[in-house]
Amino acid sequence: MVIRLCFILLLLIPLSGFSQEEEETGGRQINIVYGANFTKDEVQFPGASIFSKDNRQLQFEHQGADLFCDAAIFYQQENKLRAVGNIRLVQGDSLQMTSNRIDYDGNTKLAKAREKVILRNASMTLMTDTLYLDREAQEAYYNTSGTIIDSTNVLNSKIGKYFMATKKYQFLDSVNIQNPEYTVDSKRLDYYTTSKNAYMYGPTTIIGKTYTFYFERGFYDTNIEQGYGIKNTRIDYNNRIIEGDSVYFDKASAFASATNNIKVTDTINKGVVKAHYAEVFRQKDSVFATKRAVAINLVEQDSMYIHGDTLMITGKPEERILRAFRNSKFYKTDLSGKCDSIHFAQQTGITQLIKRPILWNKQNQMTGDSIHLVSNMETEKLDSLKVINNAFVIACDSIGMEGYNQAKGKDLFGKFEENQLRTIDLVKNTEVIYYMYNDDDEFIGINKTICSAIRMKMGADDIEEITFFTNPDGTIFPDSELPKNSRKLRGFIWRGDERINSKEEIFDEDDNNIELVYIRGIENPIDIDAEEEERQKNEGDPVNAKAVRKRTSQ
Repeated sequence: MVIRLCFILLLLIPLSGFSQEEEETGGRQINIVYGANFTKDEVQFPGASIFSKDNRQLQFEHQGADLFCDAAIFYQQENKLRAVGNIRLVQGDSLQMTSNRIDYDGNTKLAKAREKVILRNASMTLMTDTLYLDREAQEAYYNTSGTIIDSTNVLNSKIGKYFMATKKYQFLDSVNIQNPEYTVDSKRLDYYTTSKNAYMYGPTTIIGKTYTFYFERGFYDTNIEQGYGIKNTRIDYNNRIIEGDSVYFDKASAFASATNNIKVTDTINKGVVKAHYAEVFRQKDSVFATKRAVAINLVEQDSMYIHGDTLMITGKPEERILRAFRNSKFYKTDLSGKCDSIHFAQQTGITQLIKRPILWNKQNQMTGDSIHLVSNMETEKLDSLKVINNAFVIACDSIGMEGYNQAKGKDLFGKFEENQLRTIDLVKNTEVIYYMYNDDDEFIGINKTICSAIRMKMGADDIEEITFFTNPDGTIFPDSELPKNSRKLRGFIWRGDERINSKEEIFDEDDNNIELVYIRGIENPIDIDAEEEERQKNEGDPVNAKAVRKRTSQ
């Protein structure tokens, strides 16, 4: 009875001083709720009260938080507590932490928990070896590697910080997210436990079942696998690689779009599309591109560049169809052309130049109502050429440099050999005006002939041989006997100033002066707390949510 009374008096002495201390420290004093067994050891723990449990754990309270443990060393004057054994720190319904050891400072509300630390709230669980908890700032921090588990993901990192007010984790160094549908690896990642939204800074790779996404800044909704990347972005998507300053991705709709300095690579056919805006639809296996758009394909070890205000590529890998609309042009080393639109079908190997087409091959200009280039898809070489209706071939006289060699007919059929146009056949109502020279390049006269068909053998730079078929009617005129106005066939239009001589010339002034869209976040960090707040506010409004998505990816 005496021993019990002494123990009560010992408890009353420090407790009677607590109220005065609390007044001086603004109510920051740690309170003993249940002290159980009490002792002192001034040699090992000078100034401390030592508590150990009996059949019930010790309990301390401090400003809305309760701490339970098996044993504790309490420094009353310093207002500090060291607890060990089956520790449980509870802060209302919002927070619960367990560990084997904890050091707690009642003045600063700082806690250092060690050994099998587990921090829980309603939506997640954090596990680490050492955790620093700042109850004043409502933040927790670890640098000994940690694992976070919520209803959707398992996250791991070497360094992490938890902001209780916003329910956000900030992960640093070797961040990893594991999900049955995907994995994420990042240098730095901010993760909101309520929305499951992640914001990344630094090299980040997301690997899903149908895609691999890389970027160095970006956003990802881990619930629905939707997000965007900026800065050195790349997504490997089905059989295409999409690169650009900004890339948006949505798994549910099997859709990706890219903005500024875009490159879309067909990994099967080795074709490339470049533009400043592109959309890729995986289920339809299609690409839409605009703003200085160009498709680049290899033809007999020589790149062919196809440009239009809009490009569309559709179809399975072995059945690709390329369409270029409005102001279409193409260029390869010895062949170029322009028209209103271009249509290329991989299965047939036919490239159609549609509406006001014009084709240049070496010194030859060819026009007609429609022009078809036919490729051999097995050898990937140009095979033949068709000019349908109103076929007209013009070439500047390469020796005299004053007149024009001309041939016209209803249709034209050409044959390529080793990528060179070697034979041209003109059929039906054909006419020719041809400047003739001897072997010493001395002028002979001007051949003007009408017949049913013409065959021209083409040399390196000019016509080597002309053959006339079926009742040719022609005359060779001396220069002085053929008037200037008779030296051009009806329908003659020389368009040499429009000729495309390089891959840069497929673009006009408007293409070269496109003002690129400003993409937020590449140069300066985005205030992600404000962005997340706005994103959550508009989550139920599809129109506003779309506006947020568009704005934050630009």
